[in-house]
Amino acid sequence: MSKVIIFPTDTVYGIGCDIFDLEGIERIYKIKNRSKDKPLACLCANLEQIEDIAYLSEDARKLINLFLPGPLTIILKSKPIVLDKIGYKTIGVRIPNNKIALDILNEHGPMLTTSVNESGNVPLNEYDDIKANYNHLVDYIYNTNTKSSNISSTVIDLTDDRLRILRIGEIPLSSIEKALNK
Repeated sequence: MSKVIIFPTDTVYGIGCDIFDLEGIERIYKIKNRSKDKPLACLCANLEQIEDIAYLSEDARKLINLFLPGPLTIILKSKPIVLDKIGYKTIGVRIPNNKIALDILNEHGPMLTTSVNESGNVPLNEYDDIKANYNHLVDYIYNTNTKSSNISSTVIDLTDDRLRILRIGEIPLSSIEKALNK
């Protein structure tokens, strides 16, 4: 059986599984009642893990070096292994700034993740609430005394030559534009 876990990040708690665990991915979509046309983001432990699954432009490298680990998700073109195994032509990547999350990612590799909530609802970010609602649906829930920011990551698309902002989160657009001299 695949393993689906819930763990803290620097933004909100995430529900995730190994990037290539098709059964786990399916479970996450069912648990969240999420539409299949909304891809999951991929949390990585480091730049090397990102390079294994996505093509990095010069702009992507600049932003990774400046803002990650941290609350920035960058959508990039997927490498063939990602397209072949899970069907994603593009993939949103992020390195969380949270010790528990980084330990998990260092040990198990990149994980497809999303926030812990019914799709369309506000993310749950308190361990007791998460345990009460999801304990019977997942394999493990990590507890922590460290509080997440409770602000979702900023999401940008760098799949072509222009910067597109898909969601403003903790990192403002002005900081990203300044970093890219735009």
